[in-house]
Amino acid sequence: MNTDAAARARLIRAIAETVLAHADELTDLDQAIGDGDHGLNMKRGFETVLAESATLAEQPLPAMLTGIGKTLVMRVGGASGPLYGTLFLTLGKTLPAEPTAAEAGAALAAAVDAVKARGKSEAGQKTMLDVLVPVLDDLKAGGAGLPARLAMVAHAAAEATVPMRAVRGRASFLGERSIGHMDPGARSSALMVDAVVAWLEEQA
Repeated sequence: MNTDAAARARLIRAIAETVLAHADELTDLDQAIGDGDHGLNMKRGFETVLAESATLAEQPLPAMLTGIGKTLVMRVGGASGPLYGTLFLTLGKTLPAEPTAAEAGAALAAAVDAVKARGKSEAGQKTMLDVLVPVLDDLKAGGAGLPARLAMVAHAAAEATVPMRAVRGRASFLGERSIGHMDPGARSSALMVDAVVAWLEEQA
């Protein structure tokens, strides 16, 4: 995997610009079942990440991811900041500078476990984990066409949160009324997976 400074800068831009392009959509999703600020909070965090992209990209991959995680913790409000911050911080702590596919899978597994612990949640409760866990499972499975398959798994998993009843987070207060709406955290996670997949395909 090519992770020189230019490639790292493209990765940061891919993730940040994707989130920013969908900020209004994320806000709309959160207005239906949450506080209505997921898109605004994510926008605030990733605008800062994008502004710092040149400096972040000059660092090795683990330090870059740690830097993104710290920024998200500080800049993204609500539950999303600590959860996405934990995801990136754990990836930064676990990934080597030039990871293999197996090492990437192990790092994502550690990051998913850290998100579970931070949010005291599991897959099936209508959260970002409902995307991250299926993506992790597919990454572990490997095989041909993996990057494109991960994007499809992520989007299908986000759609699968629509009929779920929320068990964790603000949406859980709505009970049955949370059914029929996509979870905004699942959607933002799917968007990030899409961005990383596009970057990986560019690297190939």
